[in-house]
Amino acid sequence: MLDGVSIGEAAKHSGVKAPTIRYYEQIGLLAAPPRTQGNRRSYGDANLRRLAFIRHARQLGFEIEAIRTLLTLQDNPSQPCATADSIAKVRLAEVEQRIRSLTALKAELELMVDGCSHGHVATCRVIEVLADHGQCAGQKHLSAGRV
Repeated sequence: MLDGVSIGEAAKHSGVKAPTIRYYEQIGLLAAPPRTQGNRRSYGDANLRRLAFIRHARQLGFEIEAIRTLLTLQDNPSQPCATADSIAKVRLAEVEQRIRSLTALKAELELMVDGCSHGHVATCRVIEVLADHGQCAGQKHLSAGRV
């Protein structure tokens, strides 16, 4: 059990960088902790658990507003979990769409590489396809390009 750790120690224990912790406080995901006599933030176990929750949710790709809702639900555990289920289902659908897009992107890149003659740039399939999107086998990879 930790009680009253500095922001640096909170960052170390939670895996969330200090500027991000300050940001979470600023946007209301994390309550401002009490201050020491020297006016330094002092984070307790509850803060660290909340930071771990936020970090894990961010790792899973949840947006800030979804995390805000999930934290509200966590703070009121007697509520039905339909809202949490709904948020998770939306995220799952986003991940499934991303997988489909990335699969299409992979297939397109494989076609480009397989079509390369390993000769000169003038006859390079990779360069040709990148220069003319119309030569792509499919359009589904468009949204997957930003990984």
